[in-house]
Amino acid sequence: MRTATGRLRACLALAALAAAALTGCSTTDNGSGTTADGLTKVRLQLQWFKQGQFAGYLAAVDQGFYKEQGLSVEILDGGTDIVPQTVLAQGQADYAIAWVPKALASREAGAGITDVAQVFQRSGTKQVSFKSDNITGPAALRGKTVGNWGYGNEFELFAGMTKAGIDPSRDVKLVQQQFDMNAFLAKDITAAQAMSYNEYAQLLETKNPATGKLYSADDFATIDWNDEGVAMLQDAIWANSEKLKDAKYQDQTVKFIAASLKGWAFCRDNVDKCRDITVAAGSTLGAGHQQWQINEVNKLIWPSPNGIGMIDKSAWDRTVKIAKETKNQEGVTVLKQDPDAGAFTNEYVTKALDLLKSGGIDVTGTGFAPQQVTLTEGGK
Repeated sequence: MRTATGRLRACLALAALAAAALTGCSTTDNGSGTTADGLTKVRLQLQWFKQGQFAGYLAAVDQGFYKEQGLSVEILDGGTDIVPQTVLAQGQADYAIAWVPKALASREAGAGITDVAQVFQRSGTKQVSFKSDNITGPAALRGKTVGNWGYGNEFELFAGMTKAGIDPSRDVKLVQQQFDMNAFLAKDITAAQAMSYNEYAQLLETKNPATGKLYSADDFATIDWNDEGVAMLQDAIWANSEKLKDAKYQDQTVKFIAASLKGWAFCRDNVDKCRDITVAAGSTLGAGHQQWQINEVNKLIWPSPNGIGMIDKSAWDRTVKIAKETKNQEGVTVLKQDPDAGAFTNEYVTKALDLLKSGGIDVTGTGFAPQQVTLTEGGK
C-alpha cells in the first residue's frame, strides 16, 4: 500500500506535468481582469478552509486594504483534495498560501512557484499525547501508535523521529489521522498531530468524561518541533514564477503582499474584530475557537524583527536541510536536492514593507503581547 507521502509525491508529479502543459497559455495572464470600478481581480488560493489561520487575508478584504492597492481579491477555500501550489502553477489562482516543504516538493516536481513572503516565522505543529502515557519527547514515540494527517503535513514528525533514532517505517505504528482529534480522544491513537491554533484547542474545548469538566493543558503532553530543532517554515505567500518575469505582475505582487501584511498587522492589534470577520466569512468553527486560533497564529508571526513576511535565510536553509534528510516510509526524501535561487525572493516583500512603513504601519510587532483566551465547550 502506498503511504500518504508517496501518494503526495505522485500527485505532485502529475500536477507538475499539467502545470507545464498550461504554462504557455498562462504566463501572460496578470490576473482575472478588472472590476467595473477598475480594480484588478486577483484570486488567492488558501490551503484549508477559511478560519483564523487566514484571518489577515480575510481582514484585508473586509477592511478595504486590497482595494487601497487597486485590487479586488477573491479568496478561494482549500480542502483535502486541493493542493494550493498546484492550483497556482496551473494558472487557476494568482497567489497561494502553502507550507514551504510541501511547496518545495511541488517545485522540485516541476511547479513554477516562488515564495515571495514568509508570513509564519515559527511552526505551529505539535504531537500531543495524554500526560499519563509519559511521552516526553520524540524518542518516547518508539513502539507507539502515532497519528499524522499525511499530504505533506507529517514531515516535521518524521524528521523528529529520525533525529531521535526512530525509523518511521519500522519503529512506530503509523496511522493516517482524520482532521480532528476523535481517534486520539478514543485512545485509538497514542500521539496525535495537532496545530497549536486548531486541533489542540479542540481538545481543550472537550469535556473529560472522567471529570465532567473541560480538559486542560495539564491533561496532555506536547512535543513542539520548534524545541526539537526540526521545525520547518509553514504558511508563506507563493507567486507564479513565470508571471514574475512580467512587470505588471511584479507590481501587483508588491501591492498584494503589502495589503495582506497590513491585514495581519490589523489582526495583531484587533483580535476581536478579526474573530468576527473570520466567523462572518463562513468558518464552521465557533467564535471562541476563532479567537484562540487568531491569537495563536499571531504568536507564530509576531514579533518579526526583520519585518513581517521577510524570508530568513537561516530558517530557509534549515527547512531545506531537514527536507533533504527526512525520509518517508518508502525511504524517499522530501527533497532530493537544494532548490535553485528562484525558489524564494525578498525583493517584493521588501518593497511592500517600505510601502507599509511609509504609511505608519508597525511591521515588526516588537511590543506584541498575546491575549489570554478562555475556551468554552465546542469553541462557541
